[in-house]
Amino acid sequence: MFGKEAESTSGQGSLNSILGQGCKIKGEVELTGTIRVDGEFEGKVECPETLIIGKSGVVKADVHVKNAVIGGKLVGNITASNKIELQTGSHVQGDIQTARLVIDEGVFFEGNCRMGKNVSGAPAAKTWSKPEEKKAEVTGAR
Repeated sequence: MFGKEAESTSGQGSLNSILGQGCKIKGEVELTGTIRVDGEFEGKVECPETLIIGKSGVVKADVHVKNAVIGGKLVGNITASNKIELQTGSHVQGDIQTARLVIDEGVFFEGNCRMGKNVSGAPAAKTWSKPEEKKAEVTGAR
């Protein structure tokens, strides 16, 4: 569990898009399959499979995926219908909505987290504004 690379995560599907280190892109991404970001991306990500943010990756976006493996930096809200994994050394600033969450030691997370089996693809901010739902806030630093 500790020290593993993003590539070793099972169930991520076929990797069919890579944004390499040193590459900077702004815009919206909608794709089929899995995307790996080792460069910088700013905008919006919609992916029916897995988003992998490598150790050198920086994503500033609202993200809607099935699974996410975060080893680098994410600034923005993320909704994952299945699972989010925050790897050692990752940095996440934003709200998380997912069915399952894995947080390794040494992760920085600042935001709200909502977990449950009935996670939809709707943006997290819209569903969290209901007064009857409880919010949990976790703030940590390396």
